[in-house]
Amino acid sequence: MSEQPTPVPTAGSAVSQTMESVPPSSAESAPAAGPLPQEVAAALKRDGAGLVAAVVQQYDTNEVLMLGWMDDEALHRTMTSGRVTFYSRSRQEYWRKGDTSGHVQWVKSVAMDCDGDALLVRVDQVGAACHTGTRTCFDGRTLDVVAGQAG
Repeated sequence: MSEQPTPVPTAGSAVSQTMESVPPSSAESAPAAGPLPQEVAAALKRDGAGLVAAVVQQYDTNEVLMLGWMDDEALHRTMTSGRVTFYSRSRQEYWRKGDTSGHVQWVKSVAMDCDGDALLVRVDQVGAACHTGTRTCFDGRTLDVVAGQAG
């Protein structure tokens, strides 16, 4: 995740103008009035830092590309801009995938899992999804396992 963040103002959102470099707080783990639809905000189960895991998948091949983290503002930006925005835990700021690399993720859909603690973001990935230059963050990183079998 070496992308450099670029502020992505959202029209009419005072939150996006004031949260560019403000990390999410544990207070955000509870639903709060904000940019997300109330039913989405209420259903999300955030971690202690106010974040939820976002699995990114290529929309037409179902290839799992990467995992990122979102808070309410990053999810709002993703849902309303057509581009994926993450919250960088290491830099404690927002970053929009592809702004420096050109490897843009165009949003096709966003779904919440049954528990509300993970998101599935289906995208049309342009170029590599991984900061190492590979198509996915999982390329060449298969672990040795004992394979199970049904029945």
